[in-house]
Amino acid sequence: MSQYSSKRDTNFCFPIPDVLENNRIKIVPFIPSEHVEEVFEASQDDRLWSYLPCGPFKTCTDFQNFWENRICARNAETLFVIFDKTTSSDNPKEAGSKTSSESGLVTAGLIGYVETSAIDLCTEIGLVVISPPFQRTHVASNAVGLLMHHALNLPEKGGWGLRRVQWQANTMNVNSIKLAERMGFQREATLRWAKVLPTEKAIGSNGHPERRGDPRPGCPGRDSALLAVYWDDWENGLQGTHDLQVPPGCPYRKVLNVSS
Repeated sequence: MSQYSSKRDTNFCFPIPDVLENNRIKIVPFIPSEHVEEVFEASQDDRLWSYLPCGPFKTCTDFQNFWENRICARNAETLFVIFDKTTSSDNPKEAGSKTSSESGLVTAGLIGYVETSAIDLCTEIGLVVISPPFQRTHVASNAVGLLMHHALNLPEKGGWGLRRVQWQANTMNVNSIKLAERMGFQREATLRWAKVLPTEKAIGSNGHPERRGDPRPGCPGRDSALLAVYWDDWENGLQGTHDLQVPPGCPYRKVLNVSS
């Protein structure tokens, strides 16, 4: 029996899908007792967390505490685990990741919804952490695509029917911005001095000096790129572009968690 919590995120403002998947990846809600050890192992490279406001984590317990105290405590956020379907589970070390209890699939990363509002019908895709063996592969684009489908599709098609899905990235994180643009997100603005960074994440600094008397001396500032997609662009062609990327016979699928 796992020493970690079997708690599910029941605080999110929308029903959380039990499964989002296509023929290449599978996404399920993060549950510590089922996923924390394999997620921790897959995200050990500190560089994965360089541009994120959280991490890296020293222990599985630290990661579980982050999930409970940050993700579950906010009804605007929820977290998923990404599994790869294309890597042989016979020898997961070839992929550099641990085989999961999730039908023997290999853990490929994390992704989530943040800044979600049921009143304003909007969300943000964030907390994207892709394990090094799966970077520059199909994993990130497929995971983002599945979350876009679920957020933007109308309830009659199994989605939430949101009007806006946004993406924020450190302006220094060029790869994140390119991924968003490749997925159809449009650049709206640069948010200057959007966040205060801890000293250990100075790689994401905007490079500007702080003013004399700053209340957090020595902590660099971050500029954020703001991008978004909208329901009307989605229905007027963007969804079709995404669907063309899914091979025939294996459409977007989801299963709702009816207990949420």
